[in-house]
Amino acid sequence: MKRPHMFPALVATAALMLAGCSTGSADEKDTSEATTEVRADAFPVTIEHKFGETTIEDEPKRVVTVGWTDQDNALALGVVPVGATKLTWGGNDAGSSDWFDAKLEEVGGEAPVRYDDADGIPFAELAKLDPDVILATNSGLTKKDYDKLTGMAPVVAYPEAPWVTPWQTQMEMVGKALGRTALAEDVIAETEKKVEEATADYSQIKGKSLIFGYLATTDLSVIGMYAPEDPRVSLMHDFGMVDAPSVAKSIKPGEFYGQVSAEDASTLESDVFLTWSEAPSDMETFTEHNLIGQIPAIEGGHFYAEEDKHVSLAVTNPSPISIPYVIEHFIPHVAEAVDGS
Repeated sequence: MKRPHMFPALVATAALMLAGCSTGSADEKDTSEATTEVRADAFPVTIEHKFGETTIEDEPKRVVTVGWTDQDNALALGVVPVGATKLTWGGNDAGSSDWFDAKLEEVGGEAPVRYDDADGIPFAELAKLDPDVILATNSGLTKKDYDKLTGMAPVVAYPEAPWVTPWQTQMEMVGKALGRTALAEDVIAETEKKVEEATADYSQIKGKSLIFGYLATTDLSVIGMYAPEDPRVSLMHDFGMVDAPSVAKSIKPGEFYGQVSAEDASTLESDVFLTWSEAPSDMETFTEHNLIGQIPAIEGGHFYAEEDKHVSLAVTNPSPISIPYVIEHFIPHVAEAVDGS
């Protein structure tokens, strides 16, 4: 199942590379000796998820990922997947991301095979990779997909619903599946520390109410917005932002995206309005529109529309290796929006 929003987030076969380095130097790590090495008692391991439970008997040597973040999570643990989804929206020329490629170079791995999921999961391509495990903790996997994939290898699906698994939970599940639970805990803690530091640097965003919306020049009659469970919104929560009251009123329970009529634009109160822009001229179209321009945060100059699709990709798919990219390239603009500059 493709991620139901307007931004899709919906090389040769490489051998699995396991880096033997820790997540920091000995001087940096005072409380943990965790490395990318697998604990002797890590397997067999059973992981519960939406479609039941999956048991992994031995350490997976050939890791294949489905969705747009599991490859990041595996790599954050020093495990290079042999196959990963091609990032067709916002990805770089290799169908990858700059943060993934930088981490790949750091651990000394080879690029995974990239397969296009535009028409659904390419089962034949995945089967050719002879996977030991298939990671899909933040994906649009259906029960039918899951049943078919389990014929190839153990599958670790999302815990509750497609596309809304918090990045911390993803890391915990992937760490368990790969026998690196201690390292996963370290990676989560280190990433959360970076978020805390950024929140301190941009303290004006803490406590501010947020609408993370979607506007399209092709249909100016509606205003889309993402629910609190959506990864890009929950990531903003990590930086101390809160949901505007109008969000809960506009999105049905169990859904992570909703729409309201542009006629209700003036009622969508928030301290800041964040969105994307397909073209530089789009935001001018929105601000000058007789209805959409009445969104209070837009009318008051407290909005930001990201034009760089690669940055948008990072925000939409937060992971321990993409969040530093978000901090560098996106959070400063959020702070400017709060300030009204």
